Order: sequence, then structure tokens, then C-alpha cells
Amino acid sequence: MPNKNKLPLHALKSLSIKSRLVLAAVVWLTAMILAAGVTIPTQVYNYMVDDTRSQLSIFMDEIAAQLEVDHTGHLSLAAQLSDPRFSRPYSGLYWSASTDSSLERSRSLWDKRIEYKGLDKDAYGARDEKLITLEKALYLPDYDGPIHIIVGIDEEPIKSTLQTLIGQLWLILGLLFAGVLTVILLQIVWSLSPLTKLQKELAELKAGNKKSLEETYPKEISPLISDLNALLFHYQELLERARNHAGNLSHALKTPLSVLKNEVQTLEPKTQARLNAPLNQIQDHIDYHLGRARMAGSMNILSVKANPAERVDAISMAFDKVYAERDITLVNELDSELNVAVEKTDLDEMIGNLLENGYKWANSMIRVHSTLDKDSIHLIIEDDGPGIPQAQLGQVIKRGVRLDETTPGSGLGLNIVSEMAHSYRGLLALEKSKMGGLKATLTLHRSRT
Repeated sequence: MPNKNKLPLHALKSLSIKSRLVLAAVVWLTAMILAAGVTIPTQVYNYMVDDTRSQLSIFMDEIAAQLEVDHTGHLSLAAQLSDPRFSRPYSGLYWSASTDSSLERSRSLWDKRIEYKGLDKDAYGARDEKLITLEKALYLPDYDGPIHIIVGIDEEPIKSTLQTLIGQLWLILGLLFAGVLTVILLQIVWSLSPLTKLQKELAELKAGNKKSLEETYPKEISPLISDLNALLFHYQELLERARNHAGNLSHALKTPLSVLKNEVQTLEPKTQARLNAPLNQIQDHIDYHLGRARMAGSMNILSVKANPAERVDAISMAFDKVYAERDITLVNELDSELNVAVEKTDLDEMIGNLLENGYKWANSMIRVHSTLDKDSIHLIIEDDGPGIPQAQLGQVIKRGVRLDETTPGSGLGLNIVSEMAHSYRGLLALEKSKMGGLKATLTLHRSRT
């Protein structure tokens, strides 16, 4: 069983470059926004508390300046404080001063006092509201002991202001997230636009509308474009050279072959009949391979496409007439929507050889079907004939090998199929069929056009 822990990593590796950049941007931006959403309110709260304590410090200095004490420790204020909230009951702004024998407090506390509650010993006011406090020990000349002064203010207005700020902050951060992400996406699209252009050019190249790629690309991928163009040029040059070599070889063989044919005509009729067949076979092979070389030289391999289902139907109709006396039934189960990256005449040659083999040896039925994987199509042709012994399956693909000399043929059929499949980066495999005969599996790449 696959390791489940590796599945997310495998999924990440299969992401496109654009998806990776977008994912990285979203993760980074989300982390920054969350950090800002948590850090900014904390910093603002600390600033507001520090500012409030600065105001309390001013009140503390005013109270200390107005506070009087006699030798018994009795406390009183020489004058009323400047902030009227100290005189208004339950206003939320309080002060108290105490000695060992006396307590003086603001009218705003009424008959209560500032109390400390909870594990954190937070201070609470007259309405049992949590306070921000400032404490100080004051020493006056007329009294020997310390005077403890506490100034406190209701924390709720700060919290209320902070909650309003947090709501506005998250709205701003949300808009900032959307705006920055949009800019990043536009930047990614713009940065990857050369790759989009390259994809379009490759599509035109596959379609045969172009022979090379444009050189107008950023310097980061210009070397890649140059190498691709060089590879395409080298490929076309090799095909042209192969076509010329095949043509030269054909012309070099035609003259001595014509001489041989003329010499054969001077021989006895029986000898002529015996020699004409192999000479004509040689001529057919020369014409066939010359035609293939010419076709390869002019063909754009990136744009080829053929439909196996259609070709099987077309070829089987011809074989039904040729082998009518054998009464063979062919069942074509291929999907009509599937295409292979093979030139049509080459696919006809491969399928034709395999079907002809089936029509020759099947007892009554040939079945054609397929299986798929990510990039390939496995065309399977099997029959209910006598089949081939397991030990000889690898031999029949070799050039010129024939297991039954009584059946007409050159022995090149399966070898040609194997070589042609190999030229398209494919494969021909032979094995015993469950129907009893031969099972030929032709693996070819799927067309992307």
C-alpha cells in the first residue's frame, strides 16, 4: 500500500509552476495578514494603556500636591481637583489615599473603595468595573508614615475603542489581502506569459504551421529556445539526409536490378517464372522503403495523428473480401475518440500486418480492443487460431523469420510492425491469447493535438 504521508508531497510536486507560485503567495500573504491582525491590536492596546497611565500620572501629581495630612494621619484635600469626574458618583475615574488610620477617596467612589480581585489581583471600581490603575507611596513632612495613593480609570472605553478598531482593521486587512493577491496574480501571469507564448508556438509547431520557434524570449529561457530550434533543425536535417541516402540507394540498386530482369527474360519460361517472383519482391521492398523515407523527410512528426478505430474498420473491410472464404468475424471494440501520434499510412501498415496475420490464422474470430495509461494506448489484436509456441514468440519478430513456409509471405510483416512501432517510440509485444491464438499488443503514444 502507498504511504499516505507521501500523498500530499506527491500532490505538491505535481502542481504547475503557476499553482506553486499562487500557493506560496497565498500562504505567505495569509501568514502576514494574520500576524498583522494579531500584533497590531496588541500594540495599539499597549499604547492606549500607556497613554492612559500618562494621564493618570498627571492626576497623581495633582492629588499629591493638594493632599494634606495632620500629625494623627487624617487626610484631606486642600482644593477640589480639576477633573469634574472625580466629583461625579460612579463616573469611572477614581482616586483614594490611605494611611494606617485614615482613608480619603473621591466622591466618584461614593461609599465604596478600589478593590483587588482574582488571581491577577486586578483592580475594580465602584461599579465593579475593571480599572487601569497607577499607585504611588507619598511621604509628607507632617506625617511619619507613607501615604498610599491609587488613581484608577475604567478600562471599558479603551476596550470598546479597540473592538471598533479591530473590526475596521480586519476590513482593511481583508481589502489589502485581496488587493495584494490580485497584484501578485497579475505579476505571476505576466512573468509566465513567455511560457504561455511558448506553449502556443509549440501547438503551431505540432500543427505544422511553423518549422521553428521565435527567438524573442527573456534571457532566462532564450538558451532553451535556441537549443529547441537547434534540435528541430538537426532532426529535419537527419530526415532529409536519410531520405537522400534512401533515394541514392534505390537508384544504385535499380540499374543492376533492371539488368537482372532483362537477363531473366532471355531464360527459359520456367526459369523466368521462378526468378521473377523474388526479383519483383526485391523491387517492392525498394519502392516501399524509398516511399517511407520520402514520406519521413516531408512529415512533421509533431503534428501526426490517426484514429485506430477508423483504420481497423477500413482495413478489415478489405480483408473481409480477400479472405471471404474463411468466414472470419472481426469484433472492433476500440473507442472512436482515441487517436495515436502516428502517421495514418504507417498505422495502416502496422494494423494491416497484424490483422492480416489474424485473418490467415484465426479459426473464426478476431478481437480488437485497447487499454489506456497516462500517455499511451495499447492496441490489442488477438485471435482464436492455433497461436505460436511460447518458445518461438521472440523469434517471429526477427526479419525474414517464417514459422510456416507453406503460407504465402516474405516473413517481414511482424518485423516491419516492430520496427515501425519502435520508430514512434512504441512497442510490439506477442503472447498467448486467452482465445487460444496469438495476442499482439501494439503500444503507441496518444496524440495531444
